[in-house]
Amino acid sequence: MIDGAAYREAMARLAGAVHLVTTDGPGGRAGFTATAVCSVSDTPPTLLVCINRGASAFPAFDRNGRLCVNLLAADQRAIADVFGRRPMEERFRAGAWDEGRGGGPLLAGALAAFECRIVRRVPAGTHDVLFCEVDALAGGGGDALVYGFRRYHALAAEEAPAEPPRLDRALRAPSHALL
Repeated sequence: MIDGAAYREAMARLAGAVHLVTTDGPGGRAGFTATAVCSVSDTPPTLLVCINRGASAFPAFDRNGRLCVNLLAADQRAIADVFGRRPMEERFRAGAWDEGRGGGPLLAGALAAFECRIVRRVPAGTHDVLFCEVDALAGGGGDALVYGFRRYHALAAEEAPAEPPRLDRALRAPSHALL
């Protein structure tokens, strides 16, 4: 059996993009900082999000059935800390927020915002893995915020290609624009 502390230490070395995962609805407004987010498929566009069932945000996500994954820019480190460490009632006081088409909180200035409907939940240890179909996108530009080795790092954006793909052009639109 692998020791839990040794596993956590090894996982601390795995760098990942930093997200604010947010929700609003009958279960209330809630959000948390996460690196446990990844793409599953582009047909239909689907993400997975892992959430600890013991987290203060869990009941809202469990009841609302919708969420927004906000991919953070390098200059949004402070709000990542607020969502990771502060009480729920203080989290949405940080940053500027828009309401998405599905009613969820979209962070202004995020590199990308994926509005999703939770279509499947799979329990795994202390967490639920949420499979989320993306039904709207928004986005901005800039450098990315990543977390690895127990600290934040900026990941510089490369120069844009001469003719970026359609989605890339859309994601470079102002943060309030939806596809």
